Amino acid sequence: MKLIRFGRPELEKPGLILADGRWIDVSDVIPDYDESFFASGQVRDLQEYLDTADGFRPVDPDTRLAPPLARPSKLICVGLNYAGHARETGADIPKEPVLFFKSTTAICGPNDDLLIPPGSVKTDYEVELAIVIGQKASYVPLDKADDFIFGYCLHNDYSEREFQLERGGQWVKGKSCDTFAPLGPFILTKEEVPDPQNLRLWTKLNGELVQDSSTADMVFGVHYLVHYISQFMTLLPGDVITTGTPFGVGMGRKPQRFINQGDVIEIGIDLLGSSKQKARNVVSLR
Repeated sequence: MKLIRFGRPELEKPGLILADGRWIDVSDVIPDYDESFFASGQVRDLQEYLDTADGFRPVDPDTRLAPPLARPSKLICVGLNYAGHARETGADIPKEPVLFFKSTTAICGPNDDLLIPPGSVKTDYEVELAIVIGQKASYVPLDKADDFIFGYCLHNDYSEREFQLERGGQWVKGKSCDTFAPLGPFILTKEEVPDPQNLRLWTKLNGELVQDSSTADMVFGVHYLVHYISQFMTLLPGDVITTGTPFGVGMGRKPQRFINQGDVIEIGIDLLGSSKQKARNVVSLR
């Protein structure tokens, strides 16, 4: 099942993408894809609706796609989780997952513009596989981790490297600017992802392929991450864990290559679709 949200900011509605590619509105069945939806198992209501409804309310596919879930309680990120990416940054491969948070106010739709913040000179791209948690998870055994996963979606973990690495403190301030967390186009339920550790993921910058790898290169796999993170904090339904990026980021290239106004960034993952953002300077919007 592919879950989408659509419509103008602050007016988004829940929907689905059907097997034949049609978009439908399910707001008369589900209020929104939020913590309550995931916690209550309302996905069963969606399936019943698909199985029994006489007709569906169509959505124009030119409508804006919103983030595929309402703002979660947490957006947890894993750093240096691909061996190739760790090597290109000169870092050691971590012995345990490197965790940090990204502000949920950074979340935006998959094709919304990327807003380069004032003073930025090192805004960077990072294609990532994101996990959506399906039920409250605390101290989860490794062999039970899959039970707590609802599904997966595409994420671009935009990062301002100067803010992140050169201005002191933790990474969060280089990760949390507005629009630095496009999610979607959809959430794909886990039963439709046979092996999350065997997915190609890629990034194109102005049409040039700059990242091209596989989730097989992860240092810590998705089930281990759910298990591990739940030892330190309770994961709530709808929380998002984003699992790291492969080699090829702008910071790791020689010479380094960062995003400028007018650049177009496209990312994709097998089964999870693709997204596209056009970069714009915040000052140009005033």
